[in-house]
Amino acid sequence: MSEETTNKQEMPEQLSDILLVLDKEKMKIQAVKSIDENGKMETVEPTKKNQNQFMRVDKHGDLFTNFFSNFFSQLKNPTNFSFFKVGESEAIEKAKEMQKQVDKPTPEGEKVMKEHEVKPDTQENNKQENKNDMATAQTTQETSDYRYKPEQIDWDTMKNLGLSKEYLEKRNLLDPLLRGYKTNELIPIGINLGGSILRTDARLSLQQGEDGNVIVAIHGIKKEPNLHFEFFGHKFTDEDKKNLLETGNMGRVVNLINSKTGELMPSIISIDRLTNDVIALRTDFIKIPDEIKGVKLNDEQKQTLMKGKPLKLEGMISTKGTEFSATVQYNAEKRYPEFLFDRSNNNGQKQNNQQKNQQSQPQEAPKTFRGKELSDEQYNNFKAGQTVYMAGLVDKKGQTYNGYITFNKDTGKTGFEFPNQYKERMQPTEAHKTQTAVNSQGKTNEATKNIKEPLKSGQQRPKNEKQQEQQNKPAKSKGRKVS
Repeated sequence: MSEETTNKQEMPEQLSDILLVLDKEKMKIQAVKSIDENGKMETVEPTKKNQNQFMRVDKHGDLFTNFFSNFFSQLKNPTNFSFFKVGESEAIEKAKEMQKQVDKPTPEGEKVMKEHEVKPDTQENNKQENKNDMATAQTTQETSDYRYKPEQIDWDTMKNLGLSKEYLEKRNLLDPLLRGYKTNELIPIGINLGGSILRTDARLSLQQGEDGNVIVAIHGIKKEPNLHFEFFGHKFTDEDKKNLLETGNMGRVVNLINSKTGELMPSIISIDRLTNDVIALRTDFIKIPDEIKGVKLNDEQKQTLMKGKPLKLEGMISTKGTEFSATVQYNAEKRYPEFLFDRSNNNGQKQNNQQKNQQSQPQEAPKTFRGKELSDEQYNNFKAGQTVYMAGLVDKKGQTYNGYITFNKDTGKTGFEFPNQYKERMQPTEAHKTQTAVNSQGKTNEATKNIKEPLKSGQQRPKNEKQQEQQNKPAKSKGRKVS
């Protein structure tokens, strides 16, 4: 049994397209492989044998437009070529279909060519003619990293999960969703199972379904990473498991197999530390920065990071202006080089306890609860661990309710109690009632009312035979004798 039958796997960067090109001099359809620093484009025959060499680009609109504009601007003799964007799974067949159109044109073939043709953005040329385009160009650049728009989200589904647009915006969770990433923190959600509601924490992401509609994906928390089964054809070695559990990164590039096409996909693998999911990222999509915290990277250092290996850097400058050294490594889930600080001073603790240790650190109290923001006074009491009364909370049906919340610094969790639960918990115990009556009011309870000796702390019954006799002996009447 493979992991695919027990746990649905997310194919690394499966949402990609292939760039085909028509060389107008040779009148031949080819697949784009790369472009060198001199602007010369390298192409290969669009065959299954060469499939691993095809240049893959993000299929989503704004990201592709941004990529293609940069690609076209670097190209030498761009007028010699026409470009076409096709889906990865249909690239070879579409290339054959287009070549037939080049050899023997037909109206149907012309329609296919126009459907897939991509052209460079002429906005830069028009800017000089119309200054108003400057604002449009700036807006396009600022939003080019967004895959989705808010109106594409199924807000009814979000509402069923107990979430709203306002809630996501207030917690800065909408932006990463629109960029195509998972939320950068766990979100409490409720899943309606008909007869019951499952409440859990999860990360969310947006994905494009086969019908083109945007769907909400839920990434629940797993007890531990599943490293016992094959992952897209890769069997984890003991060294792989050790690295993933200790640092969260496997530390090398491996060829994963596309389960649909059989294509080999060179990828790095990391662990999502919030959910324990196994995450892969194709090396085509790794982008290494030119410098990290003031240290410029040379080609050898960049190659080390490209291969998923750890790299020790010295002389970095922190945001506070202090110099520090640390090991960095590219993380497939985060999509950037992360810091792996030296853990040699941890008094012999194992690195695979890192996640547990991080979770046990004091957590910062949230400033909102179920979409309602705490006042300054409430927040100060709340983060100090005091119980705070919250009024005007709204449930999924739009009904208001009230309750008490308490923040646990160790777990980072917020506890909630309805008013009746809180009052019940705060009710004094029978022992507390008895001792209060004895100490403050000179009273006792029914079981000890005739005992003449002082009661001990928490005592509710006679402690020995002598006290039992006193208790059983009827009390003398204090009424006047009638003659």
